[in-house]
Amino acid sequence: MYLSQLFTKTSKESQADATAINVDLLTRAGFIYKTMAGVYSFLPLGWKVLDKIEDILREEMDKIGSELFMSAFSSTENWETTKRLNSMSSLFEARPANEASKRINDCRYVLNSTHEELITPIFQRFVSSYQDLPCAAYQIQTKFRNEARPKSGLLRGREFRMKDLYSFHTTEKDMIDYLHKKAKPAYEAFFNRVGIGDITENALASGGDFSKEPSVEFQTRCETGEDHVFHDPKSKVNYNREICPCLASPWGDPKEEEREREDKVGKGIIGVEELAEFLKIEVERTTKTLLFETDDGKIIAAAVRGGYDMNEEKLCEIVGCKSLTLASAKKVKEVTGAEVGYAGPIGLPKEVKVYWDDSTKDRKNFECGANKTNEHSINVNFGRDVEAPKEFFDIKIAREGDLVPETGKPYEVFRACEVGNLFTLYTKFSDSFGFNYMDKDGKDKPVYMGCYGLGTSRVMGVLAEIFHDEHGIKWPSSVAPADVHIVPIAKKEGDESYKEAIKLYKSLKSSGKECIFDDRLGLSVGARLADADLIGVPKRIVVSEKTLKDGQIEVKDRTTGDVEMVKIGEAKKVLNK
Repeated sequence: MYLSQLFTKTSKESQADATAINVDLLTRAGFIYKTMAGVYSFLPLGWKVLDKIEDILREEMDKIGSELFMSAFSSTENWETTKRLNSMSSLFEARPANEASKRINDCRYVLNSTHEELITPIFQRFVSSYQDLPCAAYQIQTKFRNEARPKSGLLRGREFRMKDLYSFHTTEKDMIDYLHKKAKPAYEAFFNRVGIGDITENALASGGDFSKEPSVEFQTRCETGEDHVFHDPKSKVNYNREICPCLASPWGDPKEEEREREDKVGKGIIGVEELAEFLKIEVERTTKTLLFETDDGKIIAAAVRGGYDMNEEKLCEIVGCKSLTLASAKKVKEVTGAEVGYAGPIGLPKEVKVYWDDSTKDRKNFECGANKTNEHSINVNFGRDVEAPKEFFDIKIAREGDLVPETGKPYEVFRACEVGNLFTLYTKFSDSFGFNYMDKDGKDKPVYMGCYGLGTSRVMGVLAEIFHDEHGIKWPSSVAPADVHIVPIAKKEGDESYKEAIKLYKSLKSSGKECIFDDRLGLSVGARLADADLIGVPKRIVVSEKTLKDGQIEVKDRTTGDVEMVKIGEAKKVLNK
């Protein structure tokens, strides 16, 4: 590849709107182009990298499933069948853009963010007997999600590349065995091959509405990652913060004397930090009380210490219901007599059970909503002002400093970026479509399913986030756009250094090496060497008149920065190390 033949150009200046390292470096180096917020086009160098990532992934996925390719958009009918059309906030839909288009087909389609609604009826068409199972298929597809904050480049986009694998089984055990014995090892092999295996760890995460069991996430350690992973040093188990079991660090003085309770006007202040400042108390004294409605119509209350967020999934499990929704403003007013934001545990109807998080334990003189609009109660105490809980629960989202329940020791917390996940879907989708198989006895049984996702464009972004320095990207050799970047130090094509560089380029190509040749002689040497560092190919070769006098060339390792002089005839040998 001759650089002069690429239409792209590099840029010295950081992108003004770049909010993540990966988007800045990949844009400056000419790998991607921002089409709009959360949407990127892959330019020639970028497409090469993405293609290599996906080819490696195909090799590992082909060992455990067959590749297919499903449509990027689908009818709303399938999504209505699974009852997800109006419940998934990330869904995009496609409609005719104008009246002329409407006259052709006044349609409404879903731009798929995931493909359970398509894969299930496909397999239902071909699978009918236990003899057809187990089986699995995967695809690498462009996906669409309505991300609220697409500000992390390839790490979180509205259009992105993703591999999803689906497996189908006769039993729960077979489904779980496939996840752990086939899908998980295949993922680990892939991450090793692209260069992040040693910094990518398994973490337990939410099973979503598919399963009460946790899913498995693959989290790559990354200081700029959006996720916080909680590591238990004793059990060696990692948790995504969304499901991490935890105890709050103790707060408060048990010897503190109780003060007289007061109701204070809060002047419309609802946020705990602002409220604490207004009341001149510590944030830890504030209490966040929320009202929820269960799936069977009951109203419950839940309370956590200021500084924590409520974990609805944990709460749902403790309450023993299938789902929870925040009580409507009308219902809050009906139950408490106050507007939303001023609910508290004092004076609630007897039928409203209050679930207290363990973070609220052992506090004295704490704050809570007064169940009066604009008012808050301070110096509230258990046993005097509100009934002392018989039990405290873990219903919060974990934060740094929280303790492992079994040991009482703090979790180790690290930043990471999720690059893959494994879900057990059980019979959620097969039940929706009536997808059964006939067993040996001729009886209909439900088909068990598993789903295994991996973001290929996200992996590319993660690689740029991790492997770089102040000069540019440092691509792992397995996914780099080329093996070697050749820079001749010459003023014109007739110079000896240019001729020898061309010979070397052709020789390396004929031996199977992918090469970039910088033939832009109109640029300064410094600019071309800087571009080589920015693009980040593993090896850079400089051919100059000076080194050729000794029959040598300069070879630089982009990863280590090591430079060595090599006889020109031994270049292949050095590159093959």
